[in-house]
Amino acid sequence: MSDLLKAFEAPVNENIPALHSGDTVSVHVKIKEGNRERIQEFKGIVIYTHNRGNDSSFTVRRVAANGVGVERTFLTRSPRIDKVVVERRARVRRSRLYFLRERSGKSARLKQKFN
Repeated sequence: MSDLLKAFEAPVNENIPALHSGDTVSVHVKIKEGNRERIQEFKGIVIYTHNRGNDSSFTVRRVAANGVGVERTFLTRSPRIDKVVVERRARVRRSRLYFLRERSGKSARLKQKFN
């Protein structure tokens, strides 16, 4: 039975480092438009991660134009993700940062973690 499960296992994307809640990341995603393919960057804070093996995912939140919050969920093992760059790590005390949805400005900042 375990051989059957391993046959459906997606390969691990080596370009994605270990992510934690509070990390400020830059996700480079491959976008297909017609017959062309380009890379689009999505910068934001990791709100939560789901570690479920093949179905692992992480959600990134950023504030777009006019203060509109945009959240996007990415599959960790997706071949569409070109690379993920961790730009900053924050010291957080919880694993789900849903409280950032109601905050804006200075109250939405997270303390940077050194080492």
